[in-house]
Formats: sequence, C-alpha cells, structure tokens
Amino acid sequence: MKKRICSVIMAMFCMFAFTACNAETGSSESSDTVNNSSSTGNAGGNTVSSDENSSTPEKMPEKVTVAALNGPTGMGMVKLMDDDEKNDYGYDFILAGAADEITPRLIKGEIDIACVPANLAAVLYSKTSGEIQTLAVNTLGVLYIVENGNTVNSVADLKGKTVYSAGKGATPEYALNFILSSNGILSDVNIEWKSEHAECLAALEANPNAVAMLPQPFATTAMSKNENTRVAIDLNDAWDDLNLSSSLLTGVIIVRKGFAEEYPAAVNEFMSRYGESVKFVNENVTDAAQLVGKYEIVPAAVAEKAIPNCHIVCITGTEMKEKLSGYLQVLFDQLPASVGGAMPGDDFYYGA
Repeated sequence: MKKRICSVIMAMFCMFAFTACNAETGSSESSDTVNNSSSTGNAGGNTVSSDENSSTPEKMPEKVTVAALNGPTGMGMVKLMDDDEKNDYGYDFILAGAADEITPRLIKGEIDIACVPANLAAVLYSKTSGEIQTLAVNTLGVLYIVENGNTVNSVADLKGKTVYSAGKGATPEYALNFILSSNGILSDVNIEWKSEHAECLAALEANPNAVAMLPQPFATTAMSKNENTRVAIDLNDAWDDLNLSSSLLTGVIIVRKGFAEEYPAAVNEFMSRYGESVKFVNENVTDAAQLVGKYEIVPAAVAEKAIPNCHIVCITGTEMKEKLSGYLQVLFDQLPASVGGAMPGDDFYYGA
C-alpha cells in the first residue's frame, strides 16, 4: 500500500515538473518574439528599443496672445484670425488703435506676439535688455501725404503747412522728420500729432485746406469720403529720392524672448500660419477685404481698394535682418533715441 502511495506521489511530481518546464520554455519563446519584433532592421541585427524611436512632443502653450494694430498689420492676419475662429488653434487676438495700448502688456508678459512699428521693436529690445526678438518684417512703407486740393506735389511744397499725423514716437514721426530734415524744411513744417489715425481723418473732413500723413488703409478711407482728397506724396518715393541704401519700413512682428525659448514650436507654427494668411490676403483681395470688414478694421469696400497699396509682406531670416537693420541704422544716425539709444544686437533678429 505504501509503495502504491509513493508511486502516485512520484507520478504527480513528474507531471508538475514537466508542466513547469513547458511553461518556462513558452515564456522564453514569447520573450524572443517580442525582442525580434522590436528590431528595426539595423545592420548586424541589433535590437532597437521602442523608447529610442519615440519622440517627445514639443511643449505647447494653452493659449498664444497675439496683438496687432488696426491697419495693414491687422489686415495681414485676417485669414489666420478667421481660421482660428473656425478651428480653435488656440490664439487670442487683440486689435488696438495705437501701439501704446500694446507695449505695457507685452512687457508685463500678457502678450506673447505683437505686430508693432519697426523702430518700436528696437526700443523695446533696449528697454527690456534684449527680451524682445523680431520674427519678421510684415509691412513695408505705407505712409502717404494726402490733402484736400492740389497744392502739394513735392516734399518742398509742405513748407509752411500744418500736417496732421498719428504715430508720434514711432515710425511715422521718425520717417517724416527724416524726410523733411533731408529736404531742409523740418523747421518750416508744423506737425500736429493726433493719438489715432481716425482723428487725422476727422481733421481732413473738417478743414478743406488740411494736409495729413496717413497710412493705408486710412489714406484710401479719406479719399472715399471726399472726392477732392488725393494722395499728394508717397513717402516710399520720397525716401527713395534720397538715394539711400535702405528701404522705408513700417511694421514688424515681435515675440517675447522667454516665450520663444519656452515654446519654439508654437512660434514656428504661428509664423507658418501668418505667412499663409499674408499670401491669401495678397492673392485673394476681394475675399480678404470681406474678412477685414468682418473684424471691423475698415469697411470691406475700403479694404479692397487699399490692400494692393498696403505692401503687406512676411519677410523672415537673413532678408528680414538686412532690411530691418538698414532701416534702423538710418533712424539711429538721425536720432539714436528713436531705436532705443543703440543698434540692436544679432540676437534681436530671430532665426537670422
């Protein structure tokens, strides 16, 4: 009896050992299959783990706050604004009437990306000890001298006139002063500064003898309201007549350096979408004008006439640096304070 019990116990032990052995073998085979499937076919049959192939997504902000002025800089963004409204890309757009509505919030970090006058970008770079970078030139010269009548046909004809203008302390002031000074009549022209371009339009309407310096699309708006109002001087031509090595610029896109360093992918994504928006505006004027009207920058009918004269661009990299640095050098030579007291360093030009 004892022998039978011992035999049964031995048989059960053998069965258990055999089952355990098979389980271990199966586990080993399964492990080899997983290892082989993780190989990417490298030379020599080396196994590459899946961790080495995976890439960590770049950090993105919850929201990107973008500011622009009511003018060509805002007009260049309208397609992007519309796309964001439809697809929720994650942008908060601010359209302001004057640059001083933007700069305090930019310095405080409440705005990430902004479209501002070209010289203001350099001033902010100096004021923040290099915490501002320029992403692109977004607007070439858009300034025009307009008048009710036909008394001004050259810069010399501005002598003794009162010129209404907005943009004191920014590109309009320095560009106009430089042109007047270069023509020897700066002290002979009375410039009355307004806080917004709309006030200059009101002055033109109220005074039949008024002369104003207006950017597009406000120059077109003035002419649409009064058939006697005309463009007397294109400041691009007046600038070129001085035979300088630079071009007249109006606006640039800037970014907070800290934001660009923390979210480079977000900056690149914005610039790609902004470039597409600029292309759409320039190539689809009628449709773009409807969007300009939708966002209440100017009426669509005015925008359609103005867009071809707004010189809306998106110039980045080396070309951006060449154009912007040349323009800033002209301003610096005239009045160092106009660019913040010193020319910006190379780190001012993002991606150049």
